Amino acid sequence: MIIRPAVDADLDEILSIHNLAIRESLAIWTDVEVDRADRERWLAAHVADGHPVIVAEIDGRVAGYAAYGQWREKLGYRFTVENSVYVAEEFQRRGVARALMVELIRLAREAGMHTMIAGIEAGNTASIELHRQLGFEEPVVIREAGTKFDAWLDLAFLRLQL
Repeated sequence: MIIRPAVDADLDEILSIHNLAIRESLAIWTDVEVDRADRERWLAAHVADGHPVIVAEIDGRVAGYAAYGQWREKLGYRFTVENSVYVAEEFQRRGVARALMVELIRLAREAGMHTMIAGIEAGNTASIELHRQLGFEEPVVIREAGTKFDAWLDLAFLRLQL
């Protein structure tokens, strides 16, 4: 497995992973799939802001991707970032998410960030457990913070002091 910065050539596979999460999971709280132009803007915005987007490559394929971005827009939050990590279905349970998160945390520390936040659908126990194992604090749960698939969803926030 190679962990490296994402490039434009990765966007079709990133798009596929992203849209599958929209269609079939509670990881992304929208029902609206995006197109390649959306992912191009997303990658360009991260690069322009100095926020990393990284991929895990296995056998020449994007097995997963991770990124962090500013948690909130106000200046006082400039040292707090929120992470995202997604793994292609066929590469799940192979350590891809962990490898991506370890590198993302390293990059955040290197960039001088102070806090990393993870917002996870509260029923996603595997993701919550991964974050706990990486040192994130126990979650604070906001009940019925959003909705998808005609159900109210609870949002778990976890925090890692970098």
